Amino acid sequence: MSTTPPLSDNSRYEQACDQAIAMCDGNLRSTIKALIMANEYLEIELEELQAAIAAGCVPARSSHLESDAA
Repeated sequence: MSTTPPLSDNSRYEQACDQAIAMCDGNLRSTIKALIMANEYLEIELEELQAAIAAGCVPARSSHLESDAA
């Protein structure tokens, strides 16, 4: 069984760019728009988590995080 070496950061980013563009049927404007929207969503989620932590609420662990810890 052979293992493939990890991609360099540049290769990983190039691959991610290619995938994002492909998901938007090659339309670069749509790709940029989708990435901006995803970033805004993540910024809002981060702000909500920071507010919850500041208020003393600890967010419940997601099943995804629990499975990674196992």
